[in-house]
Amino acid sequence: MLFRSKEKPTTPEASIKEYTTSEVIVDDQSSVHFDHGVEREAQGSSFLAYFNVVCVVAGTGALSLPYALRQGGWIGLFILFLSWMFSTYTGIILIKCLYHNGRTRLSSYQEIAQDAFGTIGSWVAFFFTFIILIGVSVLFMMLAGSNLTAICQGTSAELSMEIWTIICCAAVALPFVFFKSMKEVGFLSAFGALATVITILIVLVESIKDKKNHSNVHTDSVIWDQFPIALSSIVFSFGGNPVYAHVEAGMRRPQDWNKVVFAGLTTCVIIYLLIAVPGYAIYGNQVESPAYNSIPDGPSKIAAQIIITLHVIFACPILLTALSLDLEKLFKISSFHHSRLVEIALRMTLRIVMIVVVAAVAIEVPFFGDFLSLLGAFSNCGLVLIFPVAFYLRLTGVRNKPWYELIVCFLIVVLGIVGLIFGSKSAILNLRDDFNKTSSSS
Repeated sequence: MLFRSKEKPTTPEASIKEYTTSEVIVDDQSSVHFDHGVEREAQGSSFLAYFNVVCVVAGTGALSLPYALRQGGWIGLFILFLSWMFSTYTGIILIKCLYHNGRTRLSSYQEIAQDAFGTIGSWVAFFFTFIILIGVSVLFMMLAGSNLTAICQGTSAELSMEIWTIICCAAVALPFVFFKSMKEVGFLSAFGALATVITILIVLVESIKDKKNHSNVHTDSVIWDQFPIALSSIVFSFGGNPVYAHVEAGMRRPQDWNKVVFAGLTTCVIIYLLIAVPGYAIYGNQVESPAYNSIPDGPSKIAAQIIITLHVIFACPILLTALSLDLEKLFKISSFHHSRLVEIALRMTLRIVMIVVVAAVAIEVPFFGDFLSLLGAFSNCGLVLIFPVAFYLRLTGVRNKPWYELIVCFLIVVLGIVGLIFGSKSAILNLRDDFNKTSSSS
């Protein structure tokens, strides 16, 4: 039952109402008090928030979904369906956690972890966020270097993949090192989602045209020993939880969040099915990651490679800057603790070290599909599945939950643990095999 005061709220505390002890909505977002001095920018519509969810979630992880089905078989579609439902649920309860104390609204994923499990929880959340941000940056540079190597092969611009990766990292370093902060403006996230959709449509059309050349491909219903790693690759495609707090903060009607996250993730699933099903059905156990590597060489493939390369080069500075700002806060690199020149020198040194690390890992681990699986297993299974449930139950209680919700929470955590432990193990073993094959062939 929903309890509402008949009088108009006159204080920030009065503007937050509860459905039950575990569900909170905001009636008057303009009077909500944000923790740590953050104020709500109540200017965006629910449709804009929906668009932002799609832009944040529908990224390059979609291009690995046919490969995920190759790893786990057609049962991967069932995992895709479960991941969609479970990530929708965790996206909803994560926002509830922002309002858990009934007085103030927290402003980030890490603050929820801090309130739930103290300093240890905050550090654990920071560690996993660090891994995913630095890892996706590495993934992006691997992808950009690989694409440019393929595009320029046989031309006067032909260079090794290592050199192209270094060039891409240098391009990213210019805005990343020399500018203190970069706000993620709408057109960049929109370009990322648009680039992914265009690439998926290119792969869809070209793979259907190429079907006649792959009439005897082999597909499996289920591959049990690769099931965890397929799970982690699929979960990677729903990794928007760490930024949901910022999306919800800009909504004019935050009480519409449940509808927004459901609609956004449903749209992503529809997009994912357009590439996962035909990609695996046509190319079977020969499908590659990213998926456009499977289609025939030609203008369409080159167009897909160029579009995705531009996307990842634009997106990488945003990811690294978000991580750098957290590290600078941790290491107290600011004008409050140092002179202006020392602050600039320390910041530039930190960011140069970060981009060198990204370049080194991208060059030494040039295996896109298995590296993505490792990222999805180790970080996203925790950030998307395990942690939100743990925060929710810790902050809002267990005994006040209906039995069916507790069962859902249990299943989500089990799925996350399976992906985290066994998926990481499988991804590491696959990476080891990749290195062994490379060394033996050379």
